[in-house]
Amino acid sequence: MTELEKLQEIFQKVDPDKQRLVEKLLHDAAFLSEQNEDLRKMIEVTGMVKFHPTNPNLQKPTEAAKQYLRNLQTYSVVIKTLNQVFSKNSIEEQDDFEQFMNQSIDEAL
Repeated sequence: MTELEKLQEIFQKVDPDKQRLVEKLLHDAAFLSEQNEDLRKMIEVTGMVKFHPTNPNLQKPTEAAKQYLRNLQTYSVVIKTLNQVFSKNSIEEQDDFEQFMNQSIDEAL
């Protein structure tokens, strides 16, 4: 199962309007996750830090490491946003208080 399929499965229970709203975010999250898998494999070979050959005190992060961290930060924001949408799912049943409030409003009218 791909990352996109996993995310789509999670969001099957969400209101259809919200599903359409987050569709692109689901694709972006899956893309970032897959890209970071590739970067992680590269980093396992090259390492995250490049050391100067004669002066080990001189070091700098590799481009793959920089991109990995940028992707990870963006992925975290996207997942947080998706989680907020998922948490505020409008298909959820009303709790007792909401039913009471709606009943009281209807009776007052």
